[in-house]
Amino acid sequence: MSNTLGWIIVAFVLYLLGMVAVGAAYAKKNSSAEDYFLGSRSLGGFVAALSAQASDMSGWLLMGLPGGVYALGTGQSWIAIGLFLGTVVNWLVISGPLRRYTIRANNSLTLPTYFENRFHDKKKVLLLISSITIVIFFLVYTASALASGGKLFNSVFGVDYRIALTIGALVILVYTFLGGFMAVCVTDFIQGTLMLIGLLIVPIMAYGIIGGNLSAALDAQGVAGGSSAFLSLVRNGDKTYSAIDIISQLAWGLGYCGMPHILVRFMAVRDEKELKKSKTVAIIWVALSLFFACFIGVVGRAFLTTPLEGGDTEKVFIKMILQLFTENYYLPVVGGIFLCGILAAIMSTADSQLLVSASSVAEDIYKGVFKKDADDKTVLNISRITVLVIAVLAYLIALDPNSSIMGLVSNAWAGFGAAFGPLVVLSLFWKRTNLQGAVAGVLSGAITVIVWDYLKIVSTVDEAGNAIRVTIGDYTGLYSLLVGFIISLICIVVVSLLTPAPDAEILQEFDDVKNKPKGEIRTASGIFQVEETIKLLHAEVPGVKIIVGGAVLTPEYAKQIGADYYAKDAAESARIAEEVFGQ
Repeated sequence: MSNTLGWIIVAFVLYLLGMVAVGAAYAKKNSSAEDYFLGSRSLGGFVAALSAQASDMSGWLLMGLPGGVYALGTGQSWIAIGLFLGTVVNWLVISGPLRRYTIRANNSLTLPTYFENRFHDKKKVLLLISSITIVIFFLVYTASALASGGKLFNSVFGVDYRIALTIGALVILVYTFLGGFMAVCVTDFIQGTLMLIGLLIVPIMAYGIIGGNLSAALDAQGVAGGSSAFLSLVRNGDKTYSAIDIISQLAWGLGYCGMPHILVRFMAVRDEKELKKSKTVAIIWVALSLFFACFIGVVGRAFLTTPLEGGDTEKVFIKMILQLFTENYYLPVVGGIFLCGILAAIMSTADSQLLVSASSVAEDIYKGVFKKDADDKTVLNISRITVLVIAVLAYLIALDPNSSIMGLVSNAWAGFGAAFGPLVVLSLFWKRTNLQGAVAGVLSGAITVIVWDYLKIVSTVDEAGNAIRVTIGDYTGLYSLLVGFIISLICIVVVSLLTPAPDAEILQEFDDVKNKPKGEIRTASGIFQVEETIKLLHAEVPGVKIIVGGAVLTPEYAKQIGADYYAKDAAESARIAEEVFGQ
């Protein structure tokens, strides 16, 4: 066994060193905030797709979801169905318009900055609220990823949970701290590929070993209600699903519209052609990964010789790999590689969450609210300090070895989906949405989730007849995301209609994005080429006057890149030219 463990350790060490090397390689390429947060919008289609989905799924995909299916049966797969539908809608409906609008809205680098620029939030109220919301819920989300890493190292190497947690957290911290967005995306691409390979191969091999007869194998394991109940979509363990149960699980799909670490990938894709490629890859990856994650839970229940109970059910994939490649087949290196796939799922989410949190603090709060003239180097340093602070705080939350990965992810997912999802959708597709409605939507969505999931305000009795207090979520069984999403949506619409309509400039920006052919919205790299050209012209031709315009630019941004004039159309250009030559 010691020899087996040695080979697994070798696989882990090589994998972890590889991730750190990627971070170090990209460290020198981060000369600006846009480099660190969006990789200068240069992301290719395949990398964007796998990075988005790998950062989305986290350790939940390989631990939380299979553990739920293992414990309670295939009825848990309603969550997977909801997530698949949400992924499809997100890529097909949200990705393109959001990418174009973030460019039109002053080349926004983060989701809070997009909200600020979209609604001309001059007092920074929406910016500040959005940024604080991101930091709060990402603390919980990052904690879930770190807890997954702790459980993985604990199960494989038998080391204390807290020591295991520390090792995983340090590696994630190092390459995110150094490499920024591109390091995160490249590592996520590698991790997403590794995750998918593990998801496909391990359950198929285990299925072959049990002889392909799941029903008989499940019955032999003595599952509650027999194999027919375990394999039923309308059963939840020894209970029958209610309509509320199914609706709540399908509602997970609503969360995609508001996930900052996923939406930022849409903003960073190189062009519309690459984005189209990303859609296809992402949807196929999600369909396969979700199906096989559920399949792992089913096969694992039939395959494992030692049943798992309680919190250990979330270790089903880990135990399958260990049994498969140390008992059924002696291939410890291969087992180590597949265990790295679980680590990949964990790291691919935690790194993205750390980066988005850092961007919210450095770009949105520090530069956006308190130090508007902060230079890129300062913002970059603040970002890295924030990565460190957020990682430490998430680490402290995750210290409890009994923390549920599923529970932590569920709460954070609901928070983001309810706070940002309705606003993202309406900001792109409803012209009448205004700043007041946006603020009301973010606040109402976030507060609803906090009240629903965290405040024990309902009096009831437990199975023993004792009086207890529980949360509204526990009492009703209704997922807070669904409630928060609906309340946020209503608040945005009602408040927007009761307050003054957006001004003409905001409405024009909306029409620019809506009516422009996709290819006419230029990428950020194009903008920076313009900026460099302006600098060169001013240096080589002193006194030259330069006019810029187009859908990507605004008067404010034209000044920022050094232009002398901004023209919204050809007529305005002619007027400016007449003015210049008249002088």
